[in-house]
Amino acid sequence: VTYLDCDGKRCFMTSQNHGFCVDTRGLPEGWCPLFINTNDNSNEGVTHSHLPYFSVQFHPEHMAGPKDLEFLFSVFIESVSDEIEGYSDRSIKQRIYDKFTLEMNDNWFSPFTRPKKVLILGSGGLSIGQAGEFDYSGSQAIKALKEESIQTVLINPNVATVQTSKGMADKVYFLPIIPEYVEQVIQLERPDGVLLTFGGQTALNCGLELHVKDVFLKYNIKVLGTPINSILATEDRGLFTEKIRDIDECTAPSIVVHTIKEALEAAEQLEYPVLARAAFSLGGLGSGFANNKKQLLLLAQQALANSSQVIIDKSLEGWKEVEYEVVRDVYDNCITVCNMENVDPLGIHTGESIVVAPSQTLSNDEYNMLRTCAIKVTRHFGIVGECNVQFALHPSSKKYYIIEVNARLSRSSALASKATGYPLAYVAAKLALGICLPEIKNSVTGKTTACFEPSLDYCVVKIPRWDLSKFQHVCTKIGSSMKSVGEVMAIGRKFEE
Repeated sequence: VTYLDCDGKRCFMTSQNHGFCVDTRGLPEGWCPLFINTNDNSNEGVTHSHLPYFSVQFHPEHMAGPKDLEFLFSVFIESVSDEIEGYSDRSIKQRIYDKFTLEMNDNWFSPFTRPKKVLILGSGGLSIGQAGEFDYSGSQAIKALKEESIQTVLINPNVATVQTSKGMADKVYFLPIIPEYVEQVIQLERPDGVLLTFGGQTALNCGLELHVKDVFLKYNIKVLGTPINSILATEDRGLFTEKIRDIDECTAPSIVVHTIKEALEAAEQLEYPVLARAAFSLGGLGSGFANNKKQLLLLAQQALANSSQVIIDKSLEGWKEVEYEVVRDVYDNCITVCNMENVDPLGIHTGESIVVAPSQTLSNDEYNMLRTCAIKVTRHFGIVGECNVQFALHPSSKKYYIIEVNARLSRSSALASKATGYPLAYVAAKLALGICLPEIKNSVTGKTTACFEPSLDYCVVKIPRWDLSKFQHVCTKIGSSMKSVGEVMAIGRKFEE
């Protein structure tokens, strides 16, 4: 259940268990509401205007779930201590506000003028590792922007997509998604904003190139949603590792290299087996496991052919792979929409693996431990919109590593949307305009807010689809590089079904 403080923009997830609420119309003098329920507007907490007294109607101790409001205990102790010392100059409501804004300064987004015309970099041509999921996300983004009366300009060379259909975008350019063509469209259309995260890795890489060339600065275009620096931090493995360390979390032991010689030296340092993978790549292209120098030499050559930067990771084969789909708005409201677990252990690309939602083998402690970490990571990177966080979890202990953060819509996002009924792409597009989560309506009920975490009383299983029979001399073994061209999803009451 989501709760909103009475100042209007901040939401929190809490565990709750009660069958009554306080009627705020009968509160004594000096008392006022502190928290309200966003879905039915019932009261969830009261506070005194100046004395250190307050009460909440949920479980901030989080033992049953989210830790979002654990800091209320610190607020209570500090307020009582200050009252005893004679420093009671701040109300409880102000103390709470100060607590959750204390570490937000770096990622706080100042309000901006809503754009009148937005450029969307579309899904591009269908390929292995990038298929219909980005057509889906782009279509949802166009729908969301049109609802806000914003003119949309789409670049997508693929005629056979929903997003290029008549009646979707206001203008469609059937051009390749490469910097030269995109800049020509920008020069002609002069949009106020651009969306980079709805067209997969192709759109993201193109956007990063345009940023490096100062094209957005030249034409005074705002990158909507997740800031470009945050996108770069998730794509550049060196920056990514540094950012994760800043919040005392861990990535798998790894070394970023740029040459074959550096790759071989890194492997000796980390000890075999190792995983080699290219940065800024699509579907794990050019990645794989190496058990010796000969295998790594071949992998490093493939990876460096696709990217200027290669990551050599210590192998975590056999660990569980778990994903969280996280949504965050500019006011720092953060929710996890779906949690998924790969049936195949780490070492098999998510797109190649059978995936189950919700996770079937995590304990309550493990689920909430990873949920808390996913939200912490999303906030630290300053993501606005949707984000996919992938973890490696040791099968017999609580040790975990953060494998990857995708600051864009992905194949996992499409699965999560279908599995939960939560329109991730649609909501992410609204959030990119600076709208806060509590103001977006739940698309299913039409009345409650979109700031909630879906609870599944069913099981969703995704199985990939391959089309390898069309290709000769292709290895049919699945691994860290995606070969599947699609997937099929089934819903049942239990996993066996």
